[in-house]
Amino acid sequence: MESSPPGSAGFMNAFRTLGDGLVAGVQDRFALFGVEFQEEKIRLIQTFIWISAAVFTGMIAISFASLTLVYLFWESARLTVLGGLTGLYTGGLLVIIIAFRRYLAHQPRPFAATLDELNADRSCIRNLS
Repeated sequence: MESSPPGSAGFMNAFRTLGDGLVAGVQDRFALFGVEFQEEKIRLIQTFIWISAAVFTGMIAISFASLTLVYLFWESARLTVLGGLTGLYTGGLLVIIIAFRRYLAHQPRPFAATLDELNADRSCIRNLS
């Protein structure tokens, strides 16, 4: 009957436990990454749908409002109305661009939770030594 030295079973068991812990940690991080990736994909699709709906509706409204105003002032002040509408639309575009940039600046970082967990893991490993 062969017997292993008493210290090697404890060492191998500790090594297995360490390996299992490392694999479990990596598995958890990949699962978190997958969940965050799905959330980011859904948020991107929703943002695209909202922007598309707003642009389409806005363009229809602006087109009909512009046609109506130009028709109303066709004889008296056609160029003045067209110039005023151009200035108004340009100002509206600038406001939308500024508001959209603020919106993007206040969005959370993509995969922030995964990166925070990885940083916490790294600092925990550094503190062990």
